[in-house]
Amino acid sequence: MSVDPWSDEALAEAERLPAVAGSRRVFLRGLELIGSVGVHELEHRYEQRVVVSLDLEIRDGYDGVSDHISEVYDYDLAIQAVKETLASGHFNLIETLAERIAEACLSDPRVRSIRVRVEKPDVLPSCAAVGIEIERRKADY
Repeated sequence: MSVDPWSDEALAEAERLPAVAGSRRVFLRGLELIGSVGVHELEHRYEQRVVVSLDLEIRDGYDGVSDHISEVYDYDLAIQAVKETLASGHFNLIETLAERIAEACLSDPRVRSIRVRVEKPDVLPSCAAVGIEIERRKADY
């Protein structure tokens, strides 16, 4: 049985691990937005809730001393990438949406790798959500 990498326990354990020299984890969990996603006729007509979570590995040059946002990767950049991607049009597949989010985030030279989870919480009343998760890494890392 695999462990959910987004569970509170897994995130707490990951936070206790030392960062790899020269890298930092930035995560975004449970960003809830409204967007046009899905292959069914109703999904083309009506927008629905989409929940996005990200885990980014960032090239880290932060010295640990300064207290300026310009010295670190600002998670607002990732939030903006998710919002702009979802607003860019209809996606038949959440897989495509996840790939576009990954591409947008990886376009920042500081982002080494990313895990993207996209969930649709309102699809099946018998479960909390359906969704997918992808991991992408720049070729040079």
